Amino acid sequence: MDAGQIDQVRRFNRTVTERVGVLHDHYLGRDRAVGEARLLWEIGEQGQDVRRLRERLGLDSGYVSRLLRSLERDGLVTVEPQRQDKRVRTVRLTAEGRAERTLLDGRSDELAGSLLRPLNSEQRARLVSAMAEVDRLLTAATVTLEVVDPDHPDARSCLFSYFAELQERLDTGFDPARSLLPDAGELRPPRGLFLLARLHGEPVGCGGLKLPPGAPAEIKRMWVAPRARRLGLGRRFLTELQARAAEHGCEALRLDTNKALGAAIGLYRSFGFREVPAFNDEPYAHHWFEKRMTASPPRKTPGATEAGEIDPA
Repeated sequence: MDAGQIDQVRRFNRTVTERVGVLHDHYLGRDRAVGEARLLWEIGEQGQDVRRLRERLGLDSGYVSRLLRSLERDGLVTVEPQRQDKRVRTVRLTAEGRAERTLLDGRSDELAGSLLRPLNSEQRARLVSAMAEVDRLLTAATVTLEVVDPDHPDARSCLFSYFAELQERLDTGFDPARSLLPDAGELRPPRGLFLLARLHGEPVGCGGLKLPPGAPAEIKRMWVAPRARRLGLGRRFLTELQARAAEHGCEALRLDTNKALGAAIGLYRSFGFREVPAFNDEPYAHHWFEKRMTASPPRKTPGATEAGEIDPA
């Protein structure tokens, strides 16, 4: 990043906060700040687990508690512990809260219209397109990668969804019992690792790395949830897993994949993998790839996007 990029981001932030009224204490003409208004929107009609709400917005627990107490005093929400676990609290809108949320929703539409109204049709299309791109990139920057145990509940959830998607996409279906699945020990240090991606605290992808001594490293079970695709996460997984393999002194990185996953095959080739003869007996594989490594790649989130974010390796 250079100084010009930093300056542009800061200028963009100033313009947006001023134009959408975030600087005012009375957001959208109501007697409440933007933080309280946002909570009313996120709570929604069905209510929310307070912990999930905090993770979704990336806010400090103390700050969220203060906002909720203010909304409770105004009679807009109720906060109660769950019956099965008193440590978990659920927040719900009252009738007054639902009415306030409906009013804020209408005024948000009016504000959006005021941003578009002064522009001609071509300018409106350009602004909306640019906003969609900014939203996508900011969402991509929100995704976190973390090494977890492959038996972690979030890891198992990703793998279950991954197997279900393979069952639908492969011509032969997919039976985990027939596949050369690595056991959990092969994806734990020092024999390997398992990366988990989270978006707003929710698991949205995974990727395993086997690190057998004296042999090429191998990528296993790389998958991204459909709602998190086109965020560049497949390439980000590859970059991070390659860096981890290089740190362990591996000179080559391998993976295998199914012929039905054309986008994934294109992603691997664009990342520098070349097709090689079969190096295992995986029954669901039609293509085997290898990439030679000379140095650890830089760890950064790429701007490019791709659809090939599921791999039966």
